[in-house]
Amino acid sequence: MPNKIGLALLVGLLALAPVMATAASHDSHSLEQLVIEMAHTPAEHAALAAHYRAKAADARAEAAVHEKMGRTYNSGKDMQRLQMKKHCDKIAANFTSMANEYDAMAKLHDADSAKAK
Repeated sequence: MPNKIGLALLVGLLALAPVMATAASHDSHSLEQLVIEMAHTPAEHAALAAHYRAKAADARAEAAVHEKMGRTYNSGKDMQRLQMKKHCDKIAANFTSMANEYDAMAKLHDADSAKAK
């Protein structure tokens, strides 16, 4: 039962992490960082892995939005349209890279979850 309560608390904290991180100053630890530092059990690492997979999915969705916007600029030849396409492509690539990093973090927490069992 204590593991279920701990897992529920961890999931709740992770859900609030983006809101709390926005409110936190740059000098302080974010709630997300605190949760990561406190993760020790397989369930806690599994919850963190799920959190990072969700962040990866969000980043991929953002990349898709910018890729679609970039395609709308394909039809023009003027310099401004080319610059806008380059801008969208760069942002899409950044989000894709971010998604890959989140996937890597999910794998690390999956491995920590398996080790802790």
